[in-house]
Amino acid sequence: MDIVLVHGAGGTPSTWAQVAPLLRAAGHRVHLVTNPMNSLVEDVANTTAVLADCTAPVLLVGHSYGGVVITNVGRDERVAGLVYICAFAPDEGESIQDIIGRYPPAEVSRHMRRGPNGEWASEHSPEYWAEIGWDVPEAERDNFDADSRPSADAIFAQPTGVPAWRDKPSWYLVAAEDKTLRPDTQRDMATRAGATVSEVGGSHFTPRVRPRAVVDLIEQAVASITGAPR
Repeated sequence: MDIVLVHGAGGTPSTWAQVAPLLRAAGHRVHLVTNPMNSLVEDVANTTAVLADCTAPVLLVGHSYGGVVITNVGRDERVAGLVYICAFAPDEGESIQDIIGRYPPAEVSRHMRRGPNGEWASEHSPEYWAEIGWDVPEAERDNFDADSRPSADAIFAQPTGVPAWRDKPSWYLVAAEDKTLRPDTQRDMATRAGATVSEVGGSHFTPRVRPRAVVDLIEQAVASITGAPR
């Protein structure tokens, strides 16, 4: 099956470095998206363009902010389902800012910094890793600084369109110890979307530190869509 993997804010395809090889080994065709993160509209268009290289049915997988992207791209007729990995799943007219504003601030807010043009980036200090990404091996942490990119405020402020999860099946993996996107926020969005929900321990870096759990949920979605035995 064709599977499109969409990274979160500040990320790159390296988000999926542990996941993509497992999916390819299982025989899936994996497409990695690199979004500019200048605006949600641009990222949706950029991800939709990737579908031209896919054979339907397509499964979209989004991590964190990537969930907002797939919520919109998923309206494309080639898309058969959506998988959210501790990701935002907004409703029509909602932005990320709207969602997080309804809950107490997540711990990551203490480590977010704004650039000269209003862009956002997290400060990967020792305190950040101890509080936010404690389960990321120390040997891998330098890679995050090399891969991280700032994200324009527009990706957090622009509202979503009609969500694909209204009409298409969705699956959601909750990171139960997430300090970036609150677990209660994740559970509420998953319930609203009518998603099939699984939970895993650990931080927001789920694709890197719990890749097998991510792949297991994706395979569950594939089996449901294709009718193939797991």
